Amino acid sequence: MTPSSNQRDMAFNGSWKVEKSENYGPLLEKMGMNMVKRAAAAHDNLTLSITQDGDNFTVKESSTFRTKEIPFTLAKMFQTTIADGTEVEGCWELQEGKLIGRFTRKDNKKDIVTVREVQGGNMTQTMTYEGVTAKRHFKKV
Repeated sequence: MTPSSNQRDMAFNGSWKVEKSENYGPLLEKMGMNMVKRAAAAHDNLTLSITQDGDNFTVKESSTFRTKEIPFTLAKMFQTTIADGTEVEGCWELQEGKLIGRFTRKDNKKDIVTVREVQGGNMTQTMTYEGVTAKRHFKKV
């Protein structure tokens, strides 16, 4: 293992349970999700289990609606489907202790930026789409 990969921030490793969300409904509405789906998404009981091995990550999403494992390598493009079924393509990068994901929707070519940051033992996920920003706060379990 190279020294740079040994120095990678491993703070994301573990299981994270969503505790609260801010402005999540308006973000989902901007993304085109109908009112019924938005209401259900507000109570998705999302847990993210994140494992890291150098530049390789695996994120297992478990919610009321689905369980999905998403493997990726930092700075390498990949395709996935987000929880509402939208196909996206992009990559994650680790910058100054933050996981920053930049993705483009395949249906309308609009960008979604997601930033995950661990502070004080908690993780905040900030998502921005078309000028609307939402935050989801996670507690380590």
